[in-house]
Amino acid sequence: MGLDELVRHGARQVIQQAIEAELSALLERFENVKTLHGQRAVVRNGYLPEREVLTAAGPIPVKVPKVRDRSGSGVKFNSSIVPPYVRKSPRVSAALPWLYLKGISTGDMSEALSVLLGEDAKGLSANVVSRLKAQWADEHASWSQRDLSKSRYVYWWVDGIHTGLRSENSDGQCLLVIIGVRPDGRKERVAIGDGYRESKASWQELLLDLKSRGLQAGPLLAVGDGAMGFWAALEEVFPTTRGQRCWFHKMGNVLNALPKSQQGKAKADLQAIWMAATRADAYAAFDRFVTVYAAKYPKATETLKKDRESLLAFYDFPAEHWQHLRTTNAIESTFATVRHRTTRTRNCVSRPTFLGLAFKLIEEAEKT
Repeated sequence: MGLDELVRHGARQVIQQAIEAELSALLERFENVKTLHGQRAVVRNGYLPEREVLTAAGPIPVKVPKVRDRSGSGVKFNSSIVPPYVRKSPRVSAALPWLYLKGISTGDMSEALSVLLGEDAKGLSANVVSRLKAQWADEHASWSQRDLSKSRYVYWWVDGIHTGLRSENSDGQCLLVIIGVRPDGRKERVAIGDGYRESKASWQELLLDLKSRGLQAGPLLAVGDGAMGFWAALEEVFPTTRGQRCWFHKMGNVLNALPKSQQGKAKADLQAIWMAATRADAYAAFDRFVTVYAAKYPKATETLKKDRESLLAFYDFPAEHWQHLRTTNAIESTFATVRHRTTRTRNCVSRPTFLGLAFKLIEEAEKT
């Protein structure tokens, strides 16, 4: 084996190991989610077809693993090490947000990109990277002023995301994100701002901005966690939009109110509610849960009961949409890896850069 081949072989091993580590982190995150039969819901499911990634060592063949989600909540694995857009002709500007969010400083960016992407990345000085970040901020600012008078949405997924990246004077603020689906099925970014997750005022400012740019109505259904200030703001700005509480968040809240000895059975009992074939079956499973746990664990059942109707709102919509409407996975899947990676990020950036990075990150995720 020649030197070049040896280098490529080593690079392939390192990249493959890094991808497998990402997959292990995802599987660990969902290890306690079970099917109705007590099996792990999210499991490995082989690999995507092998493809090549251009690196400084030449083209490297990689195999990206897949997962199977047997709970129906739509969990998928997307590698941030080798995302779908890094192929034979990598787009350097598309890879930059991922590297920056993973904690690589501006000064180290050129070297890191040269290792990952080969000759295409050479010559990217710190000044070039800084200009690119300014460009992303400008793109977000321009996008945030676009006309919405002809925009219509059927569904929204809404969440407040703590990424681990810090902006100046952030004081606990997070990304406020709305992802929408148009009547023709296209999924797109609706709003990306910053503010406080539990604050009605923060969400109201975001929604009123959408309205001021021509958005005539909210979606038929909005999906999100019940703890957000979004719901109070929605009632005032788009009062006809119905709410669907996220089952992933709700299950976590209910299980936290139960002793560990009860959590395994309770998970299966909760899944029996949201996986029921009909609303009537879901009501029956809901009532069974309350009957079984209310006497000993009233806090858990009250946590569930207070959102009964909004937890089951998805049954009023087409059955083929249910798996997408039960949770905020449309947003969670975009940010899962970022949340894990950005705990290492020590960079503190300006507010426009913070929003610009998030904007580019979601833009690239939409292309997967």
